[in-house]
Amino acid sequence: MTRRHDDIFNDVLNGLDTPAPEPEARAGARFLKRSNTIADRLSGEVEEKTLRWVEPSECRMWDQHNRAYDLLTEDNCRDLIDGIRAQGRQEFPAIVRKTGNSDQPFEVVCGARRHFAVSWLQANNYPQFKYLIEVRDLTDEEAFRLSDIENRDREDISDFERAMDYADAIERYYGGRQRAMADRLEVSEPWLSRFLQLAKLPKEVVNAFPTIRDIRERAVRDLKPLMTTHSTKQLLIAEAVSIAEVQDAARGGQGAFVDPNEVIRRLLEVGKAPKAKKPKVLAQVYGGKTVKDKIEVRQKGRTMVVEFDEGVSEAGLRRAFAQFMDAHFKHGQHS
Repeated sequence: MTRRHDDIFNDVLNGLDTPAPEPEARAGARFLKRSNTIADRLSGEVEEKTLRWVEPSECRMWDQHNRAYDLLTEDNCRDLIDGIRAQGRQEFPAIVRKTGNSDQPFEVVCGARRHFAVSWLQANNYPQFKYLIEVRDLTDEEAFRLSDIENRDREDISDFERAMDYADAIERYYGGRQRAMADRLEVSEPWLSRFLQLAKLPKEVVNAFPTIRDIRERAVRDLKPLMTTHSTKQLLIAEAVSIAEVQDAARGGQGAFVDPNEVIRRLLEVGKAPKAKKPKVLAQVYGGKTVKDKIEVRQKGRTMVVEFDEGVSEAGLRRAFAQFMDAHFKHGQHS
């Protein structure tokens, strides 16, 4: 017998020895429970939420939503699609606001991936699935913070999407004041500053990546010094444009994408000073002109390197070394 069955069995046995409550007692218990529930609601300790099942088509994306909906695909939403299909329904409601539009009465503040997943299921032989929503009365600033809190730790929203969202919000809601925004989001100013800087990435550099989802704050942080001077910035932009041409071709089905890590490597390479070429040390030739009777001598620091073919004749080698020694000591290099 399973533990669950044991619990049910014990509950039944325990009830056999307990006298059944009088009708008045049962009625009193129901009244007490109802009174406690009403008191909890009035005190604010319990908050009632109304959830609705609606058609995805009744909802539009909030135009300030921090996720690029057009980048959602079956592949990057596969985990959610499979989860909803396995559970038989969407488990967690999306947060929406009323629009006042009869065709699309709701706009999605949080839940773009859930919206895509349910829409995909309906379009792929699962018409029974509906979109679970919770309607809230939110200002734009409240909607922004709620969306940010829900998605801040998610890996399926890119750093660049978040950066663009922050860059818009700081002007729209906080008058350009970074400290005010950091306080409202409960993050540090340096952390917020890094994302605001990321949002300033030149469009040519943005286009050098396969998609904006491939742009990571940490990865592009090293590019910032290259954009502080005009000369290196122009080199960076030129290389980014060259890479972007390859990416555009790949989007059109011609060739492969340049990997994001390779994009970063190539962009950083333009900022490196070219290595000074070491002057080539010419060899001094002694003896004859053929390999059979000559040697080549190079100086490497304080060392003399002598090279000759293994087939050199003894007579040729002696003549070549005699010439070398004569020239070496004649120039007074050694006393």
